[in-house]
Amino acid sequence: MKVLVCGAHGQLGRALQQPLADHDVVNSDIDTVDIADFVAARGLVESVGPDIVINCAAYTRVDDAEDDVANAYRTNALGPRNLAVATQAHGISLLQISTDYVFDGTKSGAYHEFDEPCPASVYGASKLAGERAVATLNPHHYIARTAWLYADEGANFPLTMLRLADREEVRVVDDQHGSPTYAPHLAQALVELMQTRSFGIWHLAGGGHTTWHGLASRLYQVMGLSTAVVPVTTDEFPRPAPRPACSILESLQSPSIALPRWESGLDEFVTNHKAT
Repeated sequence: MKVLVCGAHGQLGRALQQPLADHDVVNSDIDTVDIADFVAARGLVESVGPDIVINCAAYTRVDDAEDDVANAYRTNALGPRNLAVATQAHGISLLQISTDYVFDGTKSGAYHEFDEPCPASVYGASKLAGERAVATLNPHHYIARTAWLYADEGANFPLTMLRLADREEVRVVDDQHGSPTYAPHLAQALVELMQTRSFGIWHLAGGGHTTWHGLASRLYQVMGLSTAVVPVTTDEFPRPAPRPACSILESLQSPSIALPRWESGLDEFVTNHKAT
C-alpha cells in the first residue's frame, strides 16, 4: 500500500515509520508542503498518488491556541479540509488524527465514539472542525481520536517529568482523568486500522486510565527515582485553556483494535529511555 504521511516530523509521524516499513511511504511536513494551502495540498496528493493519507499534522499548543485562534484553525481544520477535498477527488482514503479534547470532560465515565462532542477550548473546537470537514467531504475516512500522547522524543509529559526529577518534589494535577497513549502503540493500531476499510470515528488510546499524578508517580517508581509527587488540583494550576476533567476514551467499534494498557506503554518508554 502506498501511504502519504503528513506531519511526519512529529511524535506520531516518527512513530509510524517502523510499522509502515512494509509499505511504500512518502513523508511530508510543514517544511516541505503546507497543507493549509489548498493548491499545495492538492498538488502533494496528486504528485504522490497514495492509496491512503495519514494526517498527523496538528497545532497542539493548547494554551497558545486560545489567543492564536486563526493559526489553530488553519492547521487543525483547514489542513484536514484541504486533504479531504484532494483525496476524495481521486478515491483516496484519509486517516485523520483527532483528540480527546473534542469533549468537555463533564461525563462521569469514559467517552465512546457515539458520544456528542462538546469542546471547551479553541484547540478542541479546531480539531472538531477538522473532524467534521473530513467526515463531510470524503466518505472514505477514518477519524482516530487519541489522548495524552507521548513518545521517546519531542515535547511530552513523561519527558518533562524526567527533566524535573532532580527536584525534591514535583506538584502534579490529580483531578484530571485520561488514557495515556504511547505513540508507537498508537502507530501500530493505526496501521491495523487503515487496512480494515471500516471507515468512521475510532477511539484509539492506551487501555485503562489514570491521572497526571498517577502517570508521574508510576514513571518515577519504574525509573527508580525518589522525587516526591505531590497531588494538587486543577484550580491550583490555572491555565489559559480549560482541560477536560475526564477524557477517558473507550471504543465501541468493531472489529475491535485495542491498544496495550497505559502501564505497558510507560514501561516500554522507560526501557527505551534507559537504553539511550
